[in-house]
Amino acid sequence: MTLLSFVVPAYRVQGYLRECLDSILDQPYDDLEVIGVDDASPDHAGEILAEYAERDPRVRPVRLAENVGLGPARNAGLDRATGTYVWFVDGDDWLVPGCLPHVADRLQATRPDVLIVDHLRAHWNNLGTRSAMPEVFPEPPGEVTFRLRDRPETLRLLHTAWNRLVRREFLVERELRFAPGWYEDVSFSYAVLMAAERIGVLDRVCLNYRQRRTGAITRTRGDRHFEVFAQWHRVFQLMDRWGPETDPLRPMVFERMIWHYLTVLGNGARIAPELRPAFFDQIHEDHVRFRPPGGYPVPPGVEGLKHRLVAAGRWRTFSALRGAHQAEETAWRSARRARRRALPVARRTAGRVRDAALGEYYRVELHRPLDPTLAVYAAYWYRGYACNPAAIYAAARRLAPQVRGVWIVRRDRVDTLPPGVEYVVAGTRDYYRVLARARWLVNNVNFPDFVRKRPGAVHLQTHHGTPVKVMGLDQQRYPMGAMGMDFGDLLRRVDRWDYSVTSNSFSTQMWERAYPAGYTTLEVGYPRNDRLATADPAECRKVRAELGIGPDEFVVLYAPTHREHLPGWRPPFDPDRMRGVLGPSGRLLMRSHYFHDRDRRPRGRFAGGVLDVSDHDRVEDLYIAADVLVTDYSSAMFDYAVLDRPIVVYAPDWDAYRVARGVYLDVLAEPPGAVAVDFPALLDVFRSGALRGAEAERARQRFRERFCALDDGHAAERVVRRVFLDEPG
Repeated sequence: MTLLSFVVPAYRVQGYLRECLDSILDQPYDDLEVIGVDDASPDHAGEILAEYAERDPRVRPVRLAENVGLGPARNAGLDRATGTYVWFVDGDDWLVPGCLPHVADRLQATRPDVLIVDHLRAHWNNLGTRSAMPEVFPEPPGEVTFRLRDRPETLRLLHTAWNRLVRREFLVERELRFAPGWYEDVSFSYAVLMAAERIGVLDRVCLNYRQRRTGAITRTRGDRHFEVFAQWHRVFQLMDRWGPETDPLRPMVFERMIWHYLTVLGNGARIAPELRPAFFDQIHEDHVRFRPPGGYPVPPGVEGLKHRLVAAGRWRTFSALRGAHQAEETAWRSARRARRRALPVARRTAGRVRDAALGEYYRVELHRPLDPTLAVYAAYWYRGYACNPAAIYAAARRLAPQVRGVWIVRRDRVDTLPPGVEYVVAGTRDYYRVLARARWLVNNVNFPDFVRKRPGAVHLQTHHGTPVKVMGLDQQRYPMGAMGMDFGDLLRRVDRWDYSVTSNSFSTQMWERAYPAGYTTLEVGYPRNDRLATADPAECRKVRAELGIGPDEFVVLYAPTHREHLPGWRPPFDPDRMRGVLGPSGRLLMRSHYFHDRDRRPRGRFAGGVLDVSDHDRVEDLYIAADVLVTDYSSAMFDYAVLDRPIVVYAPDWDAYRVARGVYLDVLAEPPGAVAVDFPALLDVFRSGALRGAEAERARQRFRERFCALDDGHAAERVVRRVFLDEPG
């Protein structure tokens, strides 16, 4: 029999589900199964579970016909579990690497009904907060098991399902299941502890409890938080049913109930002000209804005062106390902000006077009405007309001619704009005016921090690639790739987004995890790839002619990515040796990443069959011209795959890159074609014919099915119709 059954419910957790599953399946322990329960999730959670099941027989996906909620979804997984112990792990949390052997050893040594493990609260800013375990058990119990009446302080541990493993037969015998509704952990976790004959504690952090910035019920306002009362009522109903054996526990269970109610009430992200009086009244009613005859341990200090006000039903006094405390905190924060502002003011120099004047002009323009016809476009920090914004601009001119599009560009890039494109130069008065007045703001990166989100304005984030390397908040785990980043400022920029364009479900999942905010995802394909999806032989000949390439020449485009953690690094690539392998008709195009200083590179013609095309304005031209793409960890592979031509992954520093920079996708395990990890192997890919071999062809087709299915030539149109014309998706 399998020792461990993991039940992983999934509902709107697509951005985190892969990390959760990987954390279980990659453990150095394999006597386990994963029951992945798709609770009729409207995102790609079901597809992710099916994908993992296809490649790992330990994963068993379950698809529910309708959304039933976390508790019933866990029950569905429990009904299908076969393990001796069940661990209910939420789809947005993840296990600590290497924890399972320790868990398994403790289970096999002590055979508990319940084993409680320690956890860490993992916050979005990469900080972790320890649980109450060290305070509850200053001296770890070790391998000793106990009943709750012998160690009632166990009730002070967080009442969740995911910090405990439960013997499956024990749950069946005692008929313990999850109730429907929010706060379902309450009526399950306390019941499990009270019914257990053998409780064990493993003083080891085994799970990361993700503190989500958005999407969690703990950060969702509404009247469904009143469902906490029904869950606690179930706890006391069970105690009534089980009789005298639970009577000694009533005082501490009651104290935990009032503590929990006050925690929910005190969270402004859950209970709206207009609902607070009614919520308080219900706490008072439960205090009267369930208070043990002999009383209970009232906490000291301010917390005890809150309990006494609840007992007396004195809402006004309770509210006034809370308001005074909040006012004190607000005054402290205001004073701290004032001190921070004073320093830059004191350091202001005459050279900043112009910037200050333009900033004031921008603030004045913010008070003028939005221009209902104005759309502002930008790409790559004002480098010019490019990428997804350019494709959307062209589609908007055709489909929404009433929208006036204006581009923001650097002064030194004005001459790269196509004829007839209206523009403003970054840093000028016109620049500040259009940023303040535009109805739509479209960019493939973020606009500067000073830009304010106005009511009625729409910010469209198009991104500029399907991510291989980790991005956004995930970079916090890889400091070498996040040097100089302020993640608080990043999230303030992300909070301006109304829409986020993604090219495939994989990107959607990763962006939700890297950039948690309240935007709407437009999973429509990449607008910039419309041209690749519709490119025909005539366009290919035209582009080649412009580049000086003959129709019968064999063209290889080499486009490596940037290494933020290795400034100035260049991959081990010898253009002359590569050119020699390509033969007499071979041509090699070489393109650096846009982070490199392309503007200083001389525009040249072919020298020995090699051409540096780093300064070419439109990378799509190069894709169309090339017969083969050679890249490493660049998003270029996803775009080029739309053309259905050979791709070679040249990954000479894969192990170092994935450790230092972090990756979402293992390009060696799931490549778009042939793979080489050193330069001799790369040359051999071309010499041997592996470039177009059966294995490479199968890999490319799998890659295209996963990442390119939406790139059908109409992505820009879909964006324009949704964002500019307000048509339903």
